[in-house]
Amino acid sequence: HVQLVESGGASVHSGESLELSCQASGFTYATYCMGWFRQAPGQKREAVAAISPGGGSSIYTDPVQGRFTITRDNSKGTLYLRMDSLKPEDTAMYYCAANPLGGRCFLNDRYFDHWGQGTQVTVS
Repeated sequence: HVQLVESGGASVHSGESLELSCQASGFTYATYCMGWFRQAPGQKREAVAAISPGGGSSIYTDPVQGRFTITRDNSKGTLYLRMDSLKPEDTAMYYCAANPLGGRCFLNDRYFDHWGQGTQVTVS
């Protein structure tokens, strides 16, 4: 069955960096668009970044553009989110998600049908 397991969340100070990982299994990972989403307490879920199946194309939401980098290793079935220059407003639960429509790799959660349990990032 499909599994997405996030790791790497932590409590850090403003300006520091973190790298999140997501281990995928149970589906043909290399054919899926993959994404990172986040949700802060009392807020709607927000798309953060998405990457095409081959890894050659990625998109970011404006607040993280230039600070976050999404990458993937298809040989390992792993997705990453490198987060630099972290700000308190980046505090949220971060979720990894999989979208089977590789050609529709958009920052829209309606295309993503598999989700992980999340990893907490706190920036103070």
